[in-house]
Amino acid sequence: MELAFRNARASASAAAVTAALACIVALPAQAQSDTLRQVSNPPLLELQRKAPRRLQLAASPATRTVPHEASLDLNVVYTDGKLWNPAEQRFDKVRLRSYQGTRVDPKAPFVSPMLEIRPGDTIRIRLNNQLPPDPSCTTFADGVNTPHCFNGTNLHTHGLWVNPAGNGDNVLISINPTVSFEYEYNIPSDHPAGTFWYHTHRHGSTALQVASGMAGALVIRGDRPPTPTQTGDVDTLLRPTARQAFKERVLVLQQIQYACRDKNNRIQFNPDGTYRCNEGDVGGIEHYKAVDKEDKDQFGPGSWPASGRYTSINGEVLPTFEGAKAGQIERWRTIHGGVRDTINLEFRKLRPGARSAQALRASEHDAYIEQNCTGAPLPQHLIAADGLTTAAAIRSTHTVYQPAYRWDTLMVFPEAGDYCVIDAASPPSASVNQAPPSRQLLGTVRKVAPGSPVPQDVSAYIAAELAAAAAVNLPPDVRAKVSAELKDGLKLTSFVPHPTVQDSEVTGTQTLAFNIDLDTKPIQFQVDGKPFDPNRIDRVLTLGGVDEWTLQSDFVSHPFHIHVNPFQIVKILDPDGKDVSGPDVEDKAAGDLDPQYRALKGVWKDTLWVKNIATKEKPNGKYTLIVRTRYQRYIGDYVLHCHILDHEDQGMMQIVRVAVPDGAGGASKGHH
Repeated sequence: MELAFRNARASASAAAVTAALACIVALPAQAQSDTLRQVSNPPLLELQRKAPRRLQLAASPATRTVPHEASLDLNVVYTDGKLWNPAEQRFDKVRLRSYQGTRVDPKAPFVSPMLEIRPGDTIRIRLNNQLPPDPSCTTFADGVNTPHCFNGTNLHTHGLWVNPAGNGDNVLISINPTVSFEYEYNIPSDHPAGTFWYHTHRHGSTALQVASGMAGALVIRGDRPPTPTQTGDVDTLLRPTARQAFKERVLVLQQIQYACRDKNNRIQFNPDGTYRCNEGDVGGIEHYKAVDKEDKDQFGPGSWPASGRYTSINGEVLPTFEGAKAGQIERWRTIHGGVRDTINLEFRKLRPGARSAQALRASEHDAYIEQNCTGAPLPQHLIAADGLTTAAAIRSTHTVYQPAYRWDTLMVFPEAGDYCVIDAASPPSASVNQAPPSRQLLGTVRKVAPGSPVPQDVSAYIAAELAAAAAVNLPPDVRAKVSAELKDGLKLTSFVPHPTVQDSEVTGTQTLAFNIDLDTKPIQFQVDGKPFDPNRIDRVLTLGGVDEWTLQSDFVSHPFHIHVNPFQIVKILDPDGKDVSGPDVEDKAAGDLDPQYRALKGVWKDTLWVKNIATKEKPNGKYTLIVRTRYQRYIGDYVLHCHILDHEDQGMMQIVRVAVPDGAGGASKGHH
């Protein structure tokens, strides 16, 4: 088994990379930027592996790779680097908090390395906080929900079904400057394979650190094929064959909102209101709020689009993706690792002869896309949500990513040429910023090579190719079943990791409402009418219980995320009570078409947009989301929160406790 942090740049050999870097020295700035941004996956980092543990796995042990233990040291430090600024046609110098270490790729410091593991593995990650001292980590008079302790940190494995207590996935601790702490993640042998991620989660500084790039992909690889009685890992279907290589790309989307400040510590602006860094300035992320009345907040409503900064992919701005071939099915594992933007992903053919987009300001992208990205939007076939395989592929031409969302998408480029990767305009009701953003070019798929012809019915083509792969990759006793499912609407029922939560299983109910109370001083970010209190347990849940949750937002919209246990979507009701989560339902309650809830009924996720479209003219704007979850295996305290991370830092979070049942219908409280 390979237990590694993989470098996604590199389809090229080490020698080729060395040669390319040697050539870059003599290239002009524009050519340098184009060469450096030819990326696909996050950077390489090898784990230090220990002797394997010999474990008997639950099923088909002969087909499993023996689990391993591995260790990794990550140093949390200030890092001097640079980010490409297309509007100025130069790199901006930046100084940001990041992960470093002896095996971290220094060429991509502002995206964390990708971790690949397998079910049954044990991973130990030692965080060494080498940031300067920060007195606000131990003494802070302004309250726990005022952003603070910017140099304290911790670590969260987002989406993993692991122990939340002790030195497991514990975000209720602060690793302060000069302190080292070793996390231990014991991945259960029955953990689903899928696309997950990790990021810092110290309350008070989460947004600031994630916006600096302290987030990375975490992919669990699976080698468990389905059996006649058990589901398996979709990875076993997507193994390379003679017909299909099933090339994989891993994308971490980030919004690194660095700013350069003047002698009065205020953000510098261009005449159009975007952030300005003069040559020689060093950008950073050191503040949430304006330092005085002449300054502006660095985090807050509308701050990201107003900044003029660019969404980066794997640490690069406007990258190019190489190595695609017409007719080949690619798996795009895409992670929204940003803080304060909604991304509506779209692919279109680039007009031959189109001028380079490298010098465009952010405000000029919409016109460029209109003139040059003229092909019809390509179909995207979504096969996993938040790392968990769906019961059937969801076909769409636009895929909405809210902060923390992940989608695994099967992409087919139908003909040779270049393609635009676009953040299409989302309706205001579907966006974090509650305003109609202009379209942005995120990157290009360049030089797609000629290959197999693709019929007009791309879904049927993918179904046939996957059925052919099943005949090669899967055991004989399931090939016919899987092939029939694939040909029947691209069903993936043999690969769904969790069984549906039945009505008869439900043992209790939970309700939750997000809110921002604008009438308090200071403004309060609340869950169920209260801001976060680290000394309060907001919910006590029982191990083995199954709850149905009702989620709403009293003011604007928020992405709900809960740690440890995923949930299954039962229904999503618009303000008029219409269920908009079915496969053929349109959500037009706000007057515009919002595609993000379509086909989510029955899907498993760990993060979900809770929508409110209220206006003065239409005050009834609440959506009602019904989800169900099982509390399995793990006890302890963990959190749920809004994943607009500056909302979380300011109090939109609760502590959840899962406790052992007491045998009398309640939760055990220990010794009496």
